[in-house]
Amino acid sequence: MSRKITLTTDHISQRQWSTLLLELNSMSKSWKRFGVDITISALNAERIIKWGNKSHNEGDIRSEKST
Repeated sequence: MSRKITLTTDHISQRQWSTLLLELNSMSKSWKRFGVDITISALNAERIIKWGNKSHNEGDIRSEKST
């Protein structure tokens, strides 16, 4: 059985959007072992999830002062 949920967000910052997508992806991974397959379709989702799942080196992340 397939079910669909649509989330609509207003007034969300880019950081909040990235965090939301990463949280949904984490939930998707956790539920997979129970046989639930969750697909995320959103603007820039693949890029954000790829970035959020990679291991970051200290030199890869810009400091707050450099922005």
